[in-house]
Amino acid sequence: MLKKFLFVTSLVLAQWSFAQTGTISGKMMDGEFNDVLPFANVLIQGTTIGSSSDFDGIYTLEAEPGTYTLTFSYLGYTTKQISDIVVEADKTVEVNVTLEPASSQLDEVVVTTTVSKNTEASVLNLQKNSVTLMDGLSLEAIKTTGASNIASAIKSVPGVSVQEGKYVFVRGLGDRYTKSILNGMDIPGLNPDKNTVQMDIFPTNILENVIVLKSAAAELPADFTGGVVNIVTKDFPTQKQMSISASVGFNPDMHFKDNYVTYEGGGTDFLGFDDGTRDLPISKETDIPNPSNSAENGTLEGITRSFDKTLATQRENSKPDFSLGFSYGNQFDVGDNKLGFIASIDHKNTTTFYEGFENGIYQKSPDSDVNELRFDRIQQGDLGSNNVLTSFLTGLSYKTGRSKYKLNLLHIQNGETKAAFFNQETQLSNDIDVVKDNLEYYERAVSNLLLSGKHTSDDASFITEWSLSPTLVNVNDKDVRLTTFIIDPDGFSISSDAGFPQRLWRDLKEVNAVGKVDFSKSYEMFGNKSMLKFGGLYSYKQREYDIQNYNIAFRNFATADLNGDPDAILADENIWTVEGGSGSYIRGNFQPANSYDSDQQTTAAYLSNEFKFSEKFRAILGVRAEQFITHFTGQNNTGTEVYDDEKTIDELDFFPSANLIYGLKENVNFRFSYSKTTARPSFKELSVVQITDLLTGRLFIGNPDLTPTYIDNFDFRFEVFGDRAQMVAFSSFYKKFEDPIEIVAYSNVAPNQITPRNAPSADVFGVELEARKNFNFISESLSDLSLNLNISVIDSKIEMAKGEDQEYETRLIFARDGETIDDTRQLQGQSPYLINVGLNYNNRENGFETGLFYNVQGKTLEIIGFGQNADVFIQPFNSLNFNISKEFGEEQRSKVSFKANNLLGDERESLYESFGGITNRSSFRDPGLSFSLGYSLSF
Repeated sequence: MLKKFLFVTSLVLAQWSFAQTGTISGKMMDGEFNDVLPFANVLIQGTTIGSSSDFDGIYTLEAEPGTYTLTFSYLGYTTKQISDIVVEADKTVEVNVTLEPASSQLDEVVVTTTVSKNTEASVLNLQKNSVTLMDGLSLEAIKTTGASNIASAIKSVPGVSVQEGKYVFVRGLGDRYTKSILNGMDIPGLNPDKNTVQMDIFPTNILENVIVLKSAAAELPADFTGGVVNIVTKDFPTQKQMSISASVGFNPDMHFKDNYVTYEGGGTDFLGFDDGTRDLPISKETDIPNPSNSAENGTLEGITRSFDKTLATQRENSKPDFSLGFSYGNQFDVGDNKLGFIASIDHKNTTTFYEGFENGIYQKSPDSDVNELRFDRIQQGDLGSNNVLTSFLTGLSYKTGRSKYKLNLLHIQNGETKAAFFNQETQLSNDIDVVKDNLEYYERAVSNLLLSGKHTSDDASFITEWSLSPTLVNVNDKDVRLTTFIIDPDGFSISSDAGFPQRLWRDLKEVNAVGKVDFSKSYEMFGNKSMLKFGGLYSYKQREYDIQNYNIAFRNFATADLNGDPDAILADENIWTVEGGSGSYIRGNFQPANSYDSDQQTTAAYLSNEFKFSEKFRAILGVRAEQFITHFTGQNNTGTEVYDDEKTIDELDFFPSANLIYGLKENVNFRFSYSKTTARPSFKELSVVQITDLLTGRLFIGNPDLTPTYIDNFDFRFEVFGDRAQMVAFSSFYKKFEDPIEIVAYSNVAPNQITPRNAPSADVFGVELEARKNFNFISESLSDLSLNLNISVIDSKIEMAKGEDQEYETRLIFARDGETIDDTRQLQGQSPYLINVGLNYNNRENGFETGLFYNVQGKTLEIIGFGQNADVFIQPFNSLNFNISKEFGEEQRSKVSFKANNLLGDERESLYESFGGITNRSSFRDPGLSFSLGYSLSF
């Protein structure tokens, strides 16, 4: 009995002892090349516990609780020791390290430092060792800003601005010059006509970091100029991670307002999709009869009654914003291999309400001595929107001794209910005043699958990486309604002068299929390690687009009897019947230009070589070839232009790139880069489509004659890196554009019409200053207080097209008296300056963080005024935000955060600008001051 007792006790003690071990894990990086360091050695000093990194540079050690020093070594590299590593039972401490090549390889150099969990330093290390010009944003930096998504945090990156709270632009250039990728692969966003992905869909809890590449390399896609934003998600968590989060937001100008404008929708709107309430009630092919044709009009009454009768806005109390999030990650041993899993779901419900919003369309007077602009239309009223966004991301990673496989699935579901009630004054087209009810619903869904693999040789000198990424996009604008009543002396009426009530359904389906393969081979050249890279890509994108447009007309009916009530239009007693012979009825208004089918194909191959000429000078030289082909099927409304799978673009281009780095010191770099890139027209732009925005009244008209833009890029950068994630960098750049694509208001007769056009050429010059500094130089007690500053100043000049009916001549014709017309102007979409400033305090020991962040972008040309039309400029928006957060509990697993946005109370405004300082509003929104309170719990 005693022996059994001692045996069982020994087993329990052994299991208890085993359970009390902790884990040290991390990644080892190659300081010579911005890559992982495989098969390097790591040892716990004073013990026999050691390991080596795998082909991904990942290592793992098991140790009993205590404080240790790690020694990292690799042949030909300096040995580095990291001390004060505290291991706790059943916990994992992450220690990442970069080993630098030994200068002479004669003596071992030991560098002793202290472990830090500040992953901002690891991103700065990537930046320092990158061959391409890049800036980064770590998860730690995102947490410091208090941001819950990338869009809120990325404004702190030099040269980066955020439009509409979600779209990221780099170096002040517009959307077409910035590209967003997820884990290195193309992914379309909720707005497939944009080159950048909506950044507020990615919750921060599943991110590793965000990298902004500002110079090209052969392995990168060629269709960017400002920058590539690469969103990198976690794959193998170092330990089990699970968290939940919730927040609520309040804006006194928008929430709990009993005059909020909306309308009754479907039962599933709160989930981000319509339950069928707004579906088109008839087939698209239905032939709608005319009431004057007695032989065919028997079905007209039934068709009319099948349409939803709601046409009027309604007032109700607006609800506050709220969001919910959940994430989970873990890794498991599967024999000698590892399986990693991450999952995240994020749900946001946002309500915005703009009282007194304003839209306007203006034009110059035909009289040259009149500086004041005359209006085509002015709209003023209330605009309400409820936006529901749900994103789901899950990923599996499986790693063997020489291979890794990843499978990621991303689904984004978005539904937006929008309503507006406003007055409109019209002058140019007709001198009438009207009142309008506008009801809109947008349903968007993006589903993306990413399957990728990485394989290495026995010594990791040859690496193969491949990726397959299909994406399905569905965008449906469902039952968009606009009802217009003319304001008469004695009431309200409806007539063709202001337009009959409109209803439309827009359907967009797009399939994207992208596959690529990359090879890299390391070898010796000039006595140093070199890297040869080559590979290819194929991308196929196909889009079907269709608009079904209907009007509500009247026969033998006095619209003044409706008393200005939109809901009375389709009331049972007012619908046209065969017996009565009078009333309202549905009338088809199909426009052939708004149905098309188009595809884009890109085939690419590249070759590049990264090598060192000396200990201080290294370079990467490469060339990328891309064949870009587009086909278009469609026709204009008159039938004079018909396209049947016509090839509209067929270009084979070569894009050379050179990135040179001279290391003046270990922590000081001078960089130069040259690259050739392109910007291509979107599906919508390269078509004959005519899309009306019923709220603003603007009409977008496609242009099938567009050609791609080509850009020569030159970059210079001087950067100094310090300890504790401090650095300072000065950059300058020059870009030469050939055939830039711009949005132009081109019609003197219809100033509401805009279209894309190629301009001859443009030049962009810019300088950037970035500094990250903490205040320990004053006192060590202030080391947790830091200042982040980045400023970009940019000058752009575009050469106007000259000749009859070209921009320069039309500006001369409509010049004001005393006005001098130059033959150059600012590039459309280019901001003249960007300023980002952040003062933050972050004490990791007590889990207290707070910060004040300021961001502004300079006045930007939004729409080019052609001829009699004036230019439209987006005005600077001065954004000042504050956040504070505190972690609680022994292990700081609970976190409470508070944020206040737009402390300066600035307004978003676009203005028409004319000679003599004349300005008129194109758009006005007052976002007010908003607050949010959040809570998160990690397990």
